[in-house]
Amino acid sequence: MRIICRSFWQMLFFVKRDMMLLAACAAPILAGLAIRLGIPFLESMLVKWVGLPMILTPFFGLFDLFYAMLAPTMFCFVTAMVMLEEHDDRIDVYLFVTGLGKSGYLVSRIFLPAGIAFVVTLVLLPLFRLTGLTALEILFLSLTGTLQGGIIGLLIVTLSTNKLEGMAITKMATMMMLGAFLPYFVSHPVQYVAAILPSFWAAKAIYEQNILFMLPALGTAGIWLWSLLRAHTMPGSSFRKPIS
Repeated sequence: MRIICRSFWQMLFFVKRDMMLLAACAAPILAGLAIRLGIPFLESMLVKWVGLPMILTPFFGLFDLFYAMLAPTMFCFVTAMVMLEEHDDRIDVYLFVTGLGKSGYLVSRIFLPAGIAFVVTLVLLPLFRLTGLTALEILFLSLTGTLQGGIIGLLIVTLSTNKLEGMAITKMATMMMLGAFLPYFVSHPVQYVAAILPSFWAAKAIYEQNILFMLPALGTAGIWLWSLLRAHTMPGSSFRKPIS
């Protein structure tokens, strides 16, 4: 565990030198302030302007759900970019032959940051939430958001061979979060086209106030993570291809 922590601290020093990655780490706090202060203010303005009793209020749970996924997504995006940079420089090859190994490297670059993001979300979500989430719902959203971030991070490093490709894959990978929209905007039978996405089931749990939907959310997230871990460690995966 000590060598994993050392590898993690080494990655943090790299992040400190990249202002874009550093800004991404600060995004959860900035976005939380914008949501907590800006959305209720915007709602009051729209209600006065349109003359309806509520406009954005029915979607406050959706804002909470997206915020729960924000910190894990940002943290895992940052670490994925570091992994791709290390792959470009062939640093990862040297780390694999140390006591860290491939498994320890993956833990220090994906799973440890995701765990930190889980704790950060547990702390920040109660501060910036817009709805009266229960403690169990906060725990559930933090956990599913963390798993979602891990999935996105693994998608980036599995499908990319360099940082440029990684930026493009990031845009595609974050589309997995769009499953959260369907329970709010799509009719009941049709919305299940997104049943493969953990974000869809997380949104169902909040929208229908049924915490039992956490089971398919965690189940689908587990399938995604298992599949991506297998693809990532296969010899033919793009991240494992040697750089010419």
